[in-house]
Amino acid sequence: MTPRDGYIYYIVNPKSGATSSKLMISQFGDYLREKGFDVRKMFTKSLPHARELAAEAAAQSDCAMVVVAGGDGTVREVAHGLQGSQKPLLIMPCGTENLLASEMGFDDTVETLIRAFESFTIRTLDMGKLNGRCFTSIAGIGFDGEIVRRVSSVRSGHIHHLDYVWPIWRTLWDHKFPQIRVEVDGEEIYDGRGMVFVGNISRYAIGLQILSQADYSDGLLDVCVYKCSNQYELVKHAVMTTFKRHTRSGSVIYKQGSCIKISSPVSVATEIDGDPGPNLPLEINVIKQAVRVIVPPGAKPAGMRTRLKRMLG
Repeated sequence: MTPRDGYIYYIVNPKSGATSSKLMISQFGDYLREKGFDVRKMFTKSLPHARELAAEAAAQSDCAMVVVAGGDGTVREVAHGLQGSQKPLLIMPCGTENLLASEMGFDDTVETLIRAFESFTIRTLDMGKLNGRCFTSIAGIGFDGEIVRRVSSVRSGHIHHLDYVWPIWRTLWDHKFPQIRVEVDGEEIYDGRGMVFVGNISRYAIGLQILSQADYSDGLLDVCVYKCSNQYELVKHAVMTTFKRHTRSGSVIYKQGSCIKISSPVSVATEIDGDPGPNLPLEINVIKQAVRVIVPPGAKPAGMRTRLKRMLG
């Protein structure tokens, strides 16, 4: 890519990230300008505004690519705005977990961003569509959704990993595992108490490989159902997942598909990419090859050790 190809649209969430992230945003912008690129920076005012900015960029013939600097929610909305266009997207991880960026092999250094830009390695990103709302990474139904609901109810800006400690502890003891019915491509795979994850990436928070077979370019969504009715079974699932043995358990159902339906006779909290989602029932469909993304050459998803190091600073 050269400056003659067009300008670079820089979409930045000013509320995301620590000081180190803001430094990375500045350094990468300086690098692009030194190379002669016209960089046009816009700050988001909300998540819908991020999607609007991306849609505007997608419609501009002289826009060569989009860079998004923010967390998973901002990345989701920018990807949604670019859906169906040929504009390549480069993700700058500036949030708390940075799930999609970590899956693609990005770390917290400007050197990795530069390496990805210079190689211009392109992959396609599938997206999920849940009751009309898009997501890029993962949807959690039940226990996980309740944690995100608690965190979001007191959120006032950028969140840190410590903000999850009390909600996780409270949910661990208070959560009543609901009856959930799960259907994948027209086949009922489960009807019982538990929790469900549907997504596009192989690693979740701190690198847990809940959806271990997921590939964000394979045209499928992965589904992991944990049969669970009490806290003892939840802890057992957590241990098995940490040691990457949960898919071998008779208490876990793992499937892949393109249309997933989830329902319950009671109200059940959900989350999509770390933000509160709609209550059940859900219909989730895959959007194949929704966005073109730039990734580091030969990169692999960041593992648990790397993510713990990032979390602890």
